[in-house]
Amino acid sequence: MGIGSKQRIIVILPLLVICTALFAVCAEALYSFGTAKIDPYYIIGSPENQEQLRDLFTLLADEDDSAENTFAIVREIANNFAKAQEYSRLIHFLGNRTVNFPGDPYNTYYLLMIAYAYLQQDSLPVAMQYFDLIVKNYPDLTVSGESIHLACLNQLIELTDNWKQKVWYYQELISRFSDSIDIGAAWFMLAQTYELIGDWSAAMQAYTRYLPYPGSIIPGFPNAHNYARQQVDFHNSPKDWTYESLPALLSAVTAALGEGSPRQLYRLQAKVNFFARSWEQGETDDARISRMADFDLSIFMRGSQIRWAENVDASSNATEAFLRTSGWSQSISIWYLYFRKIYFPLDPEIHGRWEWAGVFYGEKF
Repeated sequence: MGIGSKQRIIVILPLLVICTALFAVCAEALYSFGTAKIDPYYIIGSPENQEQLRDLFTLLADEDDSAENTFAIVREIANNFAKAQEYSRLIHFLGNRTVNFPGDPYNTYYLLMIAYAYLQQDSLPVAMQYFDLIVKNYPDLTVSGESIHLACLNQLIELTDNWKQKVWYYQELISRFSDSIDIGAAWFMLAQTYELIGDWSAAMQAYTRYLPYPGSIIPGFPNAHNYARQQVDFHNSPKDWTYESLPALLSAVTAALGEGSPRQLYRLQAKVNFFARSWEQGETDDARISRMADFDLSIFMRGSQIRWAENVDASSNATEAFLRTSGWSQSISIWYLYFRKIYFPLDPEIHGRWEWAGVFYGEKF
C-alpha cells in the first residue's frame, strides 16, 4: 500500500466516525417532536401503553394542529400519567409545557392538573400555591361545564388556615359565582371568618346578608340561622339592659322579685334573644321569645311570693350563672334565671358586661 492509500484511510476514518454519530442522531430524531426529543422518561407502562404514548407525543409534534387538538393530546398524555399514579411525570410534563408555551390558552387547565397531582402526593402547601396562582394570575377556563377558578377557590377555602386569605377567597366566591354556589352558606362562612380575624363590623354585615337564606345548609352549624339572628339583633339593639357586673345585676333582679314588680323585672330582661324554655329543649326548638311583650311576668307572679336562693347555682362559672327561684304561680313553680357575660368585641363598652338572658323551667338536672 502506497503513501497515498494511507492518507486516504486517515481521511476516511474521521468521516466514518462523523457519519456514525450523525446516524445515531438521526435515529433518535425518529422519536423527536418539534425541537425536543421524546424523553424516554415519559414512555412507561406496558408495551401497548408505551406505543400509545409514543403516538401521542408524535401527534403533539405536529405544529399545524389547532389549539383544541393540541389540548386534547396533552390532556390524554396527562390522564395517562394520572391513571398510572405517575404524578411526578405528570407534573414534570405539564410544568415543561406551561413554561415552553406561555401563551397556550389551556395553561389554566394544565396548572389545575399539576395542583391536583400535588394533592395526591400530600404536598398541600405546593398545591395551594398553584390554586392561588391560577385564581390570581390566569384567566378562568370552563372545562366540561365547570369553572376552573370556582374549583380552585373551593379547594383554597377548604385547605387554607390563613384567615385573611380565606376572607378574600370567600369574597371572590360570592362576587363571581353567586349563581353557582349556596350563597347563604357563603355569607355565613364569610362572617365566621371575619370573626376569626376580629373584624366584627364586617362580620355583622355578612351575617345580615346571610339572614334572608334560612334554608342554606351549613355543615357543622345546625344552629347557624339562630346564631346569626342573635348576633345581628344584639348588634342593632340599644343594649341598655346590661350591667357592669354579675353582683350588680343579681342585686337589681332580686330587689324586683322582692317587690313583686313585673314592670321592674321587664326592664331588666334582655330585649333581644331572651328565651324561656325547659331544660329538655334545645336552642333550635321553637321556644325562643322574639317579642318581650309575649312574656308577661305578671301572669306568673299574681298572688305569689317569689323566693330565690342565697347564692347562684354551683354549676355557674365565669361566663354564665343560674339563680334558682320558686313560687311562680303556673304549673311549674321552679324557675332558674339564666345570666350570661356578653361576648361582643365590636363594642368594648358592652363586651364583658352581664345580661339576664333567659329562664329555664323546672328543677335543674
